[in-house]
Amino acid sequence: MLNGNWWIYGIGFSAQLFFSARLLVQWIASERAKKVLSPTLFWQLSLLGSFLLFLYGWLKNDFAIVAGQFLSYYIYIWNLKMKKVWLLMPSFLRFLLWLTPIITIIYFCFDIQAAINNLFRNEDIPTGLLIFGTMGQIAFTLRFVYQWWYSKRAGESMLPLLFWVISLVGSSMIITYAAFRLDPVLLIGQTPGAVVYLRNIMIARKAK
Repeated sequence: MLNGNWWIYGIGFSAQLFFSARLLVQWIASERAKKVLSPTLFWQLSLLGSFLLFLYGWLKNDFAIVAGQFLSYYIYIWNLKMKKVWLLMPSFLRFLLWLTPIITIIYFCFDIQAAINNLFRNEDIPTGLLIFGTMGQIAFTLRFVYQWWYSKRAGESMLPLLFWVISLVGSSMIITYAAFRLDPVLLIGQTPGAVVYLRNIMIARKAK
């Protein structure tokens, strides 16, 4: 399954490791507090995981993965700013993290046709499956759009109940997509997360 691209899968698994770690940190903190929390480390691990998964999706020529990282990437940064830790990071690291997606877009622009062929006309992914996977990634991204909107109104970084509901729906779609694609990175990365999403829904409802 991994063929000669073990190093690409290594990047993907590293990304999922960060994502799994963020859920573990958030879950433990919430269980202890008996309410859903939004730890700073959750957002730091999210940004690192997104950076690596973005790279993995590009190397795999998988538009569904790439598309799911753009918007949420900068929402992670926004939450770190709300936590007042973004400016505490080294300036060169902030510059690298902020600029990476922009550089990638510029890279796309050098050969638009090749980008379209690589991302939208991938022979390994049927069009219907690509659309389904993209919808799952969009749903997964919209949870952070909602989180950003909710937190902006509240004036602090929060993870509301609907965030976890959308997470569970999007995760289920991505797991289905990964099963058809036989993608171990997405499959292994998403399955444990679904359990955490469900548990946070239970904690949030009980706290109310």
